[in-house]
Amino acid sequence: MQPFDFEMRTRIVSGENSLERIGQLAAELTTGRVLLVTDPGIVAAGHVERAVQSIEAEKLEVHVFDGAAENPTTDDVGRGVVAAKEFQPDLLVGLGGGSSMDCAKGINFIYSCGGTMHDYAGVGKATGPMLPMIAVPTTAGTGSELQSFALISDAKTHVKMACGDPAASCRVAILDPLLTMTQPPMVTALTGIDAISHAIETMVTTRHNPASRMFSVAAWQQLANHFETVITSPQDLEARSAMQLGSAWAGLAIENSMLGAAHALANPLTAKFGVVHGQAVGLMLPHVIRFNGKDSDCQQAYAELLSHCGTSESGDDPAETLADLVTRQVQTAGLKTKLAELDVSDEHFADMAADAAQQWTGTFNPISVDVESLQQLYLNAA
Repeated sequence: MQPFDFEMRTRIVSGENSLERIGQLAAELTTGRVLLVTDPGIVAAGHVERAVQSIEAEKLEVHVFDGAAENPTTDDVGRGVVAAKEFQPDLLVGLGGGSSMDCAKGINFIYSCGGTMHDYAGVGKATGPMLPMIAVPTTAGTGSELQSFALISDAKTHVKMACGDPAASCRVAILDPLLTMTQPPMVTALTGIDAISHAIETMVTTRHNPASRMFSVAAWQQLANHFETVITSPQDLEARSAMQLGSAWAGLAIENSMLGAAHALANPLTAKFGVVHGQAVGLMLPHVIRFNGKDSDCQQAYAELLSHCGTSESGDDPAETLADLVTRQVQTAGLKTKLAELDVSDEHFADMAADAAQQWTGTFNPISVDVESLQQLYLNAA
């Protein structure tokens, strides 16, 4: 049995209208100032106003920083740090998708510990205590609310840095499925595929263990059985709740298992061609599943996942069956399944593979990958 060290650092508050409790929860963590990190779209949806009203009702002062961008960069974090230094908060709130929550964590690293974002790339780089933080996801995708990691891109090179430390874990995660109802359909699709990829990749990484697999399976059960419903019936609140919870469980799986080659392959597509992460990882994931299918332990893990989603046609090759299922999910989401459909041609594959080989997530893939094997995976997806 793989050794593991599991600690539940984040309190989970789940349910319809649980956003209304944010003021009470904030007051349990501070009597002073709250910096709320979000993006303009979340402001326009009205969620920020509701959160601010709840916090101010507890006699707390709130400042809103709405400069979180999709795939937050070191520049976005830097502007947030300026806002934090001016306001001097005692508590941070990340309200929005993974970008808002990661941006808030990035601000927390620098505001609390000094330096630059690059100083925290890796694990365990915090130099002291960090401010308490509340995470409120409005999408069902990243699971950032239950992770100690922030993904921040270098503003110049566009390389994503994974910055993680137990001190960066959120004290509270508020899971209010009503917040996900305002997502545009394509955001629902992209984030849902991202969450599905988390459940699958964490199941087989070299760091998987009994704790991580428990969350991988729990995530998959919720995600695989409700994804099509949120696409075809977006007002189905039960399905929305299941996707949000599945995303959170997958976040805990990442925290305890990490990710694999599909994410390593996806990042160059985003950095070089601007392909949205959910599209990129969803396109590459079936090919990575087939690649990992050469390993008997992976085949057993994939068969276990299939047994939890009403798919009995595992046959002699669970990896092939699961890869086909993921491809159908990507198609249901209205996303592309070939790199040519994204105007990414094979002349770029060598450079992309070299970049993918430098991605941290690839080091946890159950079958070792190198530039040659990663280039072949791009060719398979062409």
